[in-house]
Amino acid sequence: MKKLERTLDHIHKTLQVGFEPTELVVLDVSESHRGHSGFQDGGESHFDVTIAAAQFAGMSRLAQHRAIHTALGPQIMDRIHALALTVRSA
Repeated sequence: MKKLERTLDHIHKTLQVGFEPTELVVLDVSESHRGHSGFQDGGESHFDVTIAAAQFAGMSRLAQHRAIHTALGPQIMDRIHALALTVRSA
């Protein structure tokens, strides 16, 4: 990940390249978690992702989530506190 690249942008780009989704929305919802565990000033701690891609067809929910976590890799998963996923097959 580029040093100045925002985590949100990196998540979006990685999922776009990895899954070629028909729908992809990545939101930084960190501010709504102010005062909760894992919150950090400046955001980039809590994300909501909605993604629809053909690759998810026939996969269990757990397998879909694992595929996304694997695509993002430990570099991102270790940096963020929460990742809420809404996954559909396209």
